[in-house]
Amino acid sequence: MSNGIHTIDTGFVRPGFDAAYLVVERGRGAFIDCGTNYAVPRMLEALLEAGLEPGDVEWLILTHVHLDHAGGAGELMAHLPNATLVVHPRGARHMIDPSALWAGASAVYGEEVMDRTYGRLRAIPAERVVEAPDGHVVMLQGRALLCLDTPGHARHHLSVHDAKARACFTGDTFGLSYRAFDTTQGPYILPTSSPVQFEPDALHDSIRRLVELDVDAMYLTHFGAVRSVRKLADDLHAQIDAMAELARESAGREHRHEWLKQALTELYFGRLHQHGWTGSRAEMLDWLAMDVELNAQGLVIWADRAIK
Repeated sequence: MSNGIHTIDTGFVRPGFDAAYLVVERGRGAFIDCGTNYAVPRMLEALLEAGLEPGDVEWLILTHVHLDHAGGAGELMAHLPNATLVVHPRGARHMIDPSALWAGASAVYGEEVMDRTYGRLRAIPAERVVEAPDGHVVMLQGRALLCLDTPGHARHHLSVHDAKARACFTGDTFGLSYRAFDTTQGPYILPTSSPVQFEPDALHDSIRRLVELDVDAMYLTHFGAVRSVRKLADDLHAQIDAMAELARESAGREHRHEWLKQALTELYFGRLHQHGWTGSRAEMLDWLAMDVELNAQGLVIWADRAIK
């Protein structure tokens, strides 16, 4: 815990994969992201460990409404009698009525998988939802949490600047960094281009905007706090460009998706070894297989849209 910030492992997929955060100020709390329904007991336990009760939580701020970040929002809000949900204007309707969100994901994964992975989505009363356009400030007992529109990963994405902690909560905008890949050179980071709203130019701009805040740390959903912010931003910019180029190269290829997955695997594996990590491809994919799959899907969707 640092500056009243508590990292909560939501338990999604595996330990050290998916984080939410609790910010505590003068006996009151704000959650940032919440994981799935199955994370709710962990979120409530984190409150007790911080010396708070559910009634002490004033805010639940969502970086975006992808289900690994926001799937449990309705269930968690049902346990927080005094909390208000804060969400990007493009995502608010999906929290008030999650039926379209559920239907879209179920069409891809099937209802059985959705139930097992996320649990049923629970609607949040509209009067408990606040839309946060760019520049919206959430006040937690005098502590300003500034919401910034940061598209690129998703058009409904916001990041939260905590000036007191000199930190940002970045959801997926500032990439993914799993502690299993840390070396003496520090953390390894990679962008996430998961479908369906990846936009490399917008993501470049959002990363630059976050870096200009001159913070000491970025708090990622996947996973935890990272420092050396400017170096990591450079790494992200380089990989966004490399990934976009691979997506362009994939156009018209036979077995395009598999070709792109293999190309991304080689890109990440090469950069990891430059970073001083000595594991095998299989060990890398034990952590990154899902991200490679989703990144490939998102890149194909973006490339097809961009080429038209």
